[in-house]
This record gives sequence, C-alpha cells and structure tokens, in this order.
Amino acid sequence: MSEEILINVTLMETRVALIENGLLQEIFIERHNNRGHVGDVFRGQVARVMPGMEAAFVDIGLDKAAFLHASDISAIDSEGYEVRDAESRPIQELLREGQSVVVQVAKDAISTKGARLTTHLTLPSRNLVFLPRSKHLGISQRLEDEEERERLMTLLNEVLETEHWDQPGGFIIRTAAEGANADELAEDVRFLRRLWSKVDERIGRKDGVKAVYQEVPLYMRTVRDLITSDVEKIRVDNRATFDQINQFLGDFVPELDTTVEIYEGDRPLFELFGIEDDINKALGRQVKLKSGGDLVIDQTEAMTTVDVNTGGYLGTRNHAETILKTNLEAATAIARQLRVRNLGGIIIIDFIDMQDPEHQRQLQRAFAKALEKDHARTSITGISQLGLIEMTRKRTRESLGQTLNSHCPVCAGRGTLKSAETVCYEIFREILNAARTYENDVLLVMASQVVVDRLLDEESNTLAGLEEIVGKTVKFEVEPMYTQEQFDVVLY
Repeated sequence: MSEEILINVTLMETRVALIENGLLQEIFIERHNNRGHVGDVFRGQVARVMPGMEAAFVDIGLDKAAFLHASDISAIDSEGYEVRDAESRPIQELLREGQSVVVQVAKDAISTKGARLTTHLTLPSRNLVFLPRSKHLGISQRLEDEEERERLMTLLNEVLETEHWDQPGGFIIRTAAEGANADELAEDVRFLRRLWSKVDERIGRKDGVKAVYQEVPLYMRTVRDLITSDVEKIRVDNRATFDQINQFLGDFVPELDTTVEIYEGDRPLFELFGIEDDINKALGRQVKLKSGGDLVIDQTEAMTTVDVNTGGYLGTRNHAETILKTNLEAATAIARQLRVRNLGGIIIIDFIDMQDPEHQRQLQRAFAKALEKDHARTSITGISQLGLIEMTRKRTRESLGQTLNSHCPVCAGRGTLKSAETVCYEIFREILNAARTYENDVLLVMASQVVVDRLLDEESNTLAGLEEIVGKTVKFEVEPMYTQEQFDVVLY
C-alpha cells in the first residue's frame, strides 16, 4: 500500500490530505482563527452542576461552556493516582460550583454543543502517550502481533528503570511504536517528562481560567500521528513548515525512508492532485460507484444514514450476484467516505437486501476489513432483519461538511424549499384574510420572480376568481431580494 501526505499551508488555514494508492482517504483542516482544541489542557472553573444529568458545565475560556460528565471525572486516591473501576459517585459529590478543575478537551464543540471534557489527562509523543495521573502501562490494541507487544512492553519497563522514572504517571505504547528500539522510547520518555513538568508548573499557578497546554499545529500532529513506513512521500508547499517537518523526522524517526519534498510549482498543490475536486464531491449527498450504483449520504443531528442503490447497474449474471457485487463495492466506498467526510456518531447503512446468508457474511467481512484502515475507533453490528448495518465511529471534531458549510439562509437548513405552487396558495389565503381586514380596493403582492410569474400564468384563472370573490383588485411587484418562500400582501 502506497501512501502520500500533502500539506497545504496558507495565511488562513492549514490543510492536510492523506492519499492511499492515488485516492484521497482523509482530509484535515485547521483554520488559524478557529483552531480545534482536542488535546488542549485547561484550568477551568465549574460554572454549573446538574445532578439530573450527572454532569457539569465548565468555563474554560471558550465561547461556550464545556460539558463534563461524571463518568469522565477521575477518582483520585491518597497518593494522587487515578483509581480504576472506582464506584461511581453523584456529580454533586465530585464537583461544586466555582471549583477550579484541570480538564482536557476530548471532543471539540460541534453544532450547538459545547466541547466535551475529561479529567483523564494524556500527553502524546511519537511512540508513547503519558498518563500523568495513572500507574497504568498499556499498549495500543491495533498492535496485534503478540511477540511485538511483549517486546515493546519489556523494552518500556527497562527504559523506565534506566531513566529512573520516579514521578507519578503511566504510559500507553502507540501503534506508531511498532519496531521502535530502546533509544527511541527513552527519548520519548525524557520528552514527556520535560513536557509534564512545564504543564504541572502552569497548573500550579493560581491565576484563573486559562489554557495550560496546547496541542501542536496540525502539520506537526500529522507527522507525529500518521507517519508510518507506508508513507513514501510528504509534499509541503511552505518552506518554514518543510524545515520543521524535516527536523522532527530527523530527531524522532530517522530510520524512516519517507521523502519530504518542498513543492514550489505555480499550480496550487491541492489542485494539482485533484484534492479540491474530491473535497467538493465530499460535500454532496450522492456518491457514484464505478459499477453504476450510488450512495446517498445524509447527515442529521442524531445520526448519519447511508442508502445503497444499484442505480444503472444491471449485472451480468443473476439478480443475487448483482446485488452482492454492488454491496461489496459500496462497503469499500462507504468506509472511505466515512474517513474523507469525518462522519462520526451513530451511522445507519441501508445495504440492498440480500437473502443468501453467505452473501451477508461476505458483506460483513468486507465492510469490517475496509474499516480496519480507519484511524478513528469504529464498532459495527451484524446485518439486521431489515438489511441494515448499525455502527458507531468516534467523533472528536466536526465533520468536513460542518467545517466547510453553514446552514442555508434560504431553506433554513431543511435542504428543500416550498414549491412556487405552495407559495401561491399561501398568498391566496393571505389575500382572503387581508380582504376581510382592510376596506381599501387594491392590494399589492410583493414576491419573488418565479412566484409572480406563476400567479400571472398558471394561477391566473384562480386569481381572477379570487378578485371577484373579495371585490378587490390585486397588483403584483417583483421583489428581487426575496427568496422563493418570501412574500408580503400590503395595502396599495
């Protein structure tokens, strides 16, 4: 599998594209005036405790108060360590209004919801995640080779002993640590020791609500979290960013053969590789499949739904084989679209109904395999009696559509408009109401061009009959600033 990373840096924003075998798989966007806060650590103040929700709102200096659930609050023992599997306690016993609390952002603010917080602090490096309030030593579940898992755990214990790690804190070995040696783990341990020392010092200063640790910029997180032996090349269109990435790779992962290349061509980097077109396609509802079928993706407040259709695909054998081939192609396409669009939360997929249990098992295996490449945590169910697959995908930031789009001021986010015919009938009802209320002989209807045209054409007979009933003359005026749904009936 060949991977490549494209990094586009401008004055306004940084964009990172992950490409696998020539296809865009993930896109990350960080706008400099509205960067995300996932991973940032704050010293906040409890603004409100809500026993009915077993949660609290915490002021951390953002526009909206952030949300802290009781399940995300650490129980601390007498030595200052987190207690695992501790008995749950009511939120009012854990927090009080006005209390100072150190929290980390687990999920960014999405739509009308504030950021989601946790008191389980974590600080990441290239190979390790440091847990400053835990004794736990663990390893990523994505590392499946048992021998490699044992080797890394043994190595980490030896490093901690050699480095005389005597301060509180646990570690989780990251997936990126596969193949790492003792020197690399030791370097990460020393880095995390220095970092936590600075963060702890800032936490100790009693100077109000403030950020005590901020995650590194997007392009550095990308290099830290996404660089593997599969990544053959990184292309960057900014010289300063290029220099920082080169330095990071030289300091922390010198063994990787990844080539970092500065792009200075006249044509924009994302346009050259077709990323702009892919982004625009990812904002649409419909995704065309090569076979002729299609996906229809709808994101709502509660969940995302994906509908699979055969479209124009007729197949070459029997009907069951046609459906199976479409569903298998759709499974791969859906897994990619979830990553590209960064869709999270509850996702319901309506595959085309299949009667053959073996075909259902093939689809289930293919979809699970396609999701293995996803960096976000996913969980899927079996195919239900209605032919649906229910799944969840961890959501930590806004989807691509939520980042790039805003609610349509014309349809107010519904995605549809009242038809011109419907608006005409609303105008007729308003004329009847106005005729009973006002005594003057002339009424003026102000509406959009398409509505006025329909009133004077298809609805002209109805309009003539209405004028006769109310005994008034109705005049029309096109208001170019009105949307199709807007109109006014006023005295003339």
